[in-house]
Amino acid sequence: MSQLMARPPFSAVEPVTEVMHGVSIADPYRWLEKQNSPQTRAWIENQNRYARTYLDEIPGRERIRDRVRELVDVESFDSFLTSGTRYFFRRRLRGREQPSIYFREGPDGQDELLIDPALRGTGTFTAVKPLSVSPSGKLLLYEVKEGGERTGTCELLEIETRKRLSDGLPRGYLRGFAFTPNDTGFFYSHEAVDSKRPFYRAIYEHLLGTSVDQDREIFCAGEGARIRLCLLADNTRLVFVVYRFLEKKLTDIYVTPLEGTGTTKPVFREIEYGLSLRLLRDKILALTDRDAPNRRIVEICLKPNGEQDWVEIIRESDARITSWAVAGDSILVSYMEQMIQHTLVFDLCGNKTAEFPLTGGETVRIICASTESDELLLESESFADPICISRYSLKRQTSALWARRTIPFNGSDYTHSRVLYAAKDGTSVPMFLVGRRETLEKNGNPTIMTSYGGYGLSMTPQFSTFVACFLERGCVFALPNIRGGSEFGEQWRNAARRRNRQTAYDDFLSAAEWLLATGRTAPGKLAIFGGSNSGLLVGAAMTKRPDLFRAVLCLVHLLDMLRYHLFDKA
Repeated sequence: MSQLMARPPFSAVEPVTEVMHGVSIADPYRWLEKQNSPQTRAWIENQNRYARTYLDEIPGRERIRDRVRELVDVESFDSFLTSGTRYFFRRRLRGREQPSIYFREGPDGQDELLIDPALRGTGTFTAVKPLSVSPSGKLLLYEVKEGGERTGTCELLEIETRKRLSDGLPRGYLRGFAFTPNDTGFFYSHEAVDSKRPFYRAIYEHLLGTSVDQDREIFCAGEGARIRLCLLADNTRLVFVVYRFLEKKLTDIYVTPLEGTGTTKPVFREIEYGLSLRLLRDKILALTDRDAPNRRIVEICLKPNGEQDWVEIIRESDARITSWAVAGDSILVSYMEQMIQHTLVFDLCGNKTAEFPLTGGETVRIICASTESDELLLESESFADPICISRYSLKRQTSALWARRTIPFNGSDYTHSRVLYAAKDGTSVPMFLVGRRETLEKNGNPTIMTSYGGYGLSMTPQFSTFVACFLERGCVFALPNIRGGSEFGEQWRNAARRRNRQTAYDDFLSAAEWLLATGRTAPGKLAIFGGSNSGLLVGAAMTKRPDLFRAVLCLVHLLDMLRYHLFDKA
């Protein structure tokens, strides 16, 4: 016990003060940015040693570790692609560290192994992921990453022979890729890590069997660190999308015939609104927030003189469009309305033809759709049920199970409820509470809480093995739908953006205060966790109100919002 009561290691305070936008800001720990200095390495070693004196003495750690292993060491499927009758995906078998790439001929065919990262002989931290399949289904582009790094190498596989071709791309960021219709090559936008001109943004055409040095440049967006160049394609057209991250994000869009050799001219220039395109044979469909904060879907008709007409296909509604897809001759649109997901099916004229039968207790995602088929692959899950993948036929309006993640967890023992609490400014904010039925009926429960509150992402029912471990041990899981997401449309999102960013943090803290004030949990029994933007959220909550939380788990976080961009490349 004396070890647990020991004071934490000393952290030197060496303030560096800067004036930014007229505001004086002091950074007391700037010295920690020198990650390989003897001072920093010693500090990390002391912090780890101190943490281990506490964590290693917690009773039942081995039992918890074994249970976590049971929950995560299960067969899983992800990263689906289709081409004709062929399905490509990742599949991780029990006992394996990393998933492999498989393909299946037809919906009822046998799964055939294509790429096993364990056979590369580069260790257990090598990961592979399918990225694109050729129109014929004969060629597969996949990515190889080592140790969770951001950048990867791209390799090309010939399916019939299982032969890896020499036509790959070096380590870097792949921003756009499209096979040629006849499988003789591909178009790509790629930012190589070791390029002599790292900020030169261009699209190239590569012919199979030739050297990358011989690739033909077909478009250049300029040279600059704040430029990002992406591409889309179908059988007849190439679309180049240029993002310029200046004071505002400005977008240029170019459309050119696939075999065109003339000068490419812009269709859109320096637009500030969102425009997500889908190519459908002779049509260009787009999801946009121009004149529609909650988004609408339009057809963009290009004229010979360079102008365009916008024909509204699916008008804006009170609910924000959260995702969309095109399958065959149908447009599928998902909305979030009053915390319940709705997915509607429209024809190409905007007439509603069907609605997916969903409930408020599940999340359904369209994970694979093609303009060449009316079949979809859907992924569904809830707080108590892990991911299930199904094939859905729009023509027959029937579904068939593809795969289910079988986890040794009895979801029928658990339920959820929705409550409302008052935010700092008086706004009513909804929150999910998940637990055993008898647990939710009593007060003073140990509780874990997370949220996100950014980028318009809505918090919906999803299964988490991390949460499942706590639920089994009598905890309650709380998930407040704080502002910054799109649970109630664009207005809900904008309420916590930019100058209003503090609203998301205040909403989160108000949720914690409500849980304590109502007796749902008790002092010393509330913990919070989060990763990425959610890691920033729990870091800010811990800093502002450490008295509310017994424990904080902050993962994959960017906490120094003034300087994080100096140490990583997005």
